[in-house]
Amino acid sequence: MTAHELDEQVIAGYRAGGDLGVPGVHRERIALLTTTGRRSGEKRTSPMMFVPQGSDDRDGVVVVASAAGAPRHPAWYLNLVADPSVHVELPDGEWDGRAETVTGDARARLWAELLEGFPFFAEHERKAGREIPLVKLVPATR
Repeated sequence: MTAHELDEQVIAGYRAGGDLGVPGVHRERIALLTTTGRRSGEKRTSPMMFVPQGSDDRDGVVVVASAAGAPRHPAWYLNLVADPSVHVELPDGEWDGRAETVTGDARARLWAELLEGFPFFAEHERKAGREIPLVKLVPATR
């Protein structure tokens, strides 16, 4: 199964409210992020892990553009840099929002917090040989 086919399987299972079909991957930690293709203009949806930023998902979430340690940024990240308008589907609802790459001291603090709960991201960054972008997704209206 290709990565694209696996993503399609996860997206279908997620939207159906059922099993995602991947051992160890649980719906409550997965978001579906829809961006606009920077060249095609087509809507592109990608499943990914998210971390809430507050007491409620409506306070926004953070996603990690690790691409499992690939040397290049994932396509979804390049898409949202070109057009930060996004659609986010979470276990408890969905919303249109905006994406913002976290930088500087704020990124350093957030990265340290993420590594406490998800230490595998340190290996992803080492393997990638690049600083992995952290992206805050916030609802258009709060």
